[in-house]
Amino acid sequence: MTELYPLFKHLHMTCVGLSVLLFAARGLGMLVDAQWIRNKLMRVLPHIIDTVLLFSAIALVIILQAYPFQTGWVTAKIIGLIVYIALGVVALKKGKTKKVRATAFILGLITVGYIASVAVTHNPMPW
Repeated sequence: MTELYPLFKHLHMTCVGLSVLLFAARGLGMLVDAQWIRNKLMRVLPHIIDTVLLFSAIALVIILQAYPFQTGWVTAKIIGLIVYIALGVVALKKGKTKKVRATAFILGLITVGYIASVAVTHNPMPW
């Protein structure tokens, strides 16, 4: 199964890039009240990419045998992901004011940076 590692790692990293790019674009669109962020593609595409991202992450965890709550950095990434999702919901849907949405958007991007640094260093405290 380890021979599949490069495939799943590449798929995972590609989906991460696309997911973050779409989040950033949608967040900026939200800040300027762009209408394109409300079209059907922008509401569906992120879910498709994030589903593939999740499945590739599960495959990598299995291949690496780096399981949550047994491997600190994987646990940190999962906790970071939950925080990122919550901030994304506030930034793109539930934030009552633009200031709240903008703050959640910036914090979401910071959280993605943390998750990425944990992924690179395999350390839950990468600083």
